[in-house]
Amino acid sequence: MRRRSVLTAAGAAALTIPVVGAAPAVASTAASTPASTPASTAGERRRLEIRGVDISSLPKNEDKGAVYRRTDGRRDDPLRILADSGVTHARLKVWVNPADGYNNKAHILPLARRLKRAGIGIWVDFHYSDTWADPAHQTKPTAWADLDAAGLTRAVYDHTADVLGALRRQGTPADLVQIGNELNGGMLWPEGNWEHWDNLAAFLKAGLRAARDTQPRIRTILHLANGGDNGLYRWWFDNAVSYGVDFDIIGLSYYPFWHGPLEQAAANMADITARYGKPCVIAETAYPFTLESEDDVNDIMNDPSQLTEGFPATPEGQAAWLRTVADLASAVPGGQGLGYCYWEGLWTYRAGSGWNPEDPTSGNAWENLALFDFEDRALPGLRTLGRYRA
Repeated sequence: MRRRSVLTAAGAAALTIPVVGAAPAVASTAASTPASTPASTAGERRRLEIRGVDISSLPKNEDKGAVYRRTDGRRDDPLRILADSGVTHARLKVWVNPADGYNNKAHILPLARRLKRAGIGIWVDFHYSDTWADPAHQTKPTAWADLDAAGLTRAVYDHTADVLGALRRQGTPADLVQIGNELNGGMLWPEGNWEHWDNLAAFLKAGLRAARDTQPRIRTILHLANGGDNGLYRWWFDNAVSYGVDFDIIGLSYYPFWHGPLEQAAANMADITARYGKPCVIAETAYPFTLESEDDVNDIMNDPSQLTEGFPATPEGQAAWLRTVADLASAVPGGQGLGYCYWEGLWTYRAGSGWNPEDPTSGNAWENLALFDFEDRALPGLRTLGRYRA
């Protein structure tokens, strides 16, 4: 199954039982959170520091022949198009030893040099896996399979320091770093799953320590999915804090077709920023510009029933969603919403650049959620992302 359909189907549902059920008393206190953001706050014209795009698939896409065009059809370097649109940060996922050889240090380094030339900040997203890490999957890298908890702790430190150190040495230090990706149920399963918070905390601390040892001024993010689930966030971050895990920013995935209404996400962000004294960032979001598919793979978003009311699957609907997400982040009380990042905005369709790193024939189930259309032209949502609340 495709990565995102797995996340939203069996995996996310399965994790709901141990995660929410683990701490009913904590989850029940969410009733104290305001149901909506005050109008005075929501109406403020506040600039967002982070207006990012995840571009992890770009090197593979380009190697398979992808090109990118401005809105008028002129071909250009996609990073120059992003920079000219006002994008502030690019998010780059890092796998350990992926089967296709992409999304690793060897591909991150040249991409980071291009980003620096374009004037775009670097946000590194460590998955601590050879493939996708999300609420349904947190598979240990093959090379780490036989390590015990102490060995895994050391491996997390060494891997994190290796990648961030290489970025710093070549003059392209990261601005932001995620220690793990969509960590609802932990990482490095089974040793670091939700039933072993002592191990999970040790792994997180190792990654955080490596990041700060390598780049003392880097800002660290801990990231969960299900951005509207306040019970999940209170349970998870209460545990993290109780184990002494010290981080800088709370990251959330928030997709309207999976993670509940805007009001729930707004209430959750207001609550967790106040409860933990940390700002938040919407680390992943997206919306389709069409329900059609460019390849023969049935896209994740393919039916009108999946759409959010008021946001059609059109270029204008996609841009409207991005304005709404920007407003959502801007309305977090106390200026604690740093911004947001669009997931895989450059993952247009090219044969051979599919979702499965182990299968070159796998398709792309995401191209109708990219920020470039089926003719490779930048969509209006890209400029909205970069310029709105800039």
